[in-house]
Amino acid sequence: MRKIIIADTSCLIVLNKIGELDLLHRIYKTVTITKDILLEYGEELPGWIEVQQSKDSKRQNLLEMFIDKGEASAIALALESENSTIILDDWKARKLAVRLGLNVTGTLGVIVKAKNNGLILSIKPYLDKIRNTNFRISEELERYALKEANED
Repeated sequence: MRKIIIADTSCLIVLNKIGELDLLHRIYKTVTITKDILLEYGEELPGWIEVQQSKDSKRQNLLEMFIDKGEASAIALALESENSTIILDDWKARKLAVRLGLNVTGTLGVIVKAKNNGLILSIKPYLDKIRNTNFRISEELERYALKEANED
């Protein structure tokens, strides 16, 4: 069974802002998002990003009581998808997804994976580009990512 990678809006936005959206394609080949994430993203999608919706709208509505619509739609879809990983950056959404038993990574996790798979030489240039956006990374998270990429 093919692994399904579900990306939330923040990952798409950050990687697009730094000119590295294609990194998702290079790592995963195909990435899935929901209609809600497509609306939040608001940009044209490359052909390797698929749009799929959760079948259980009640589950999504329940999740929306705790997190935003895009994140709720991504988690609802991941709950219905065997062998999935969800890319979430929001701490509250990540915590909820982990409690629900989902495999979770974040945008920095994607960049570290690219490094560890030999697709990029270093994560440091990516971190520098991200720092020039409105996406905030704590020093602790940055140190952890550098350690995971063997760049500490």
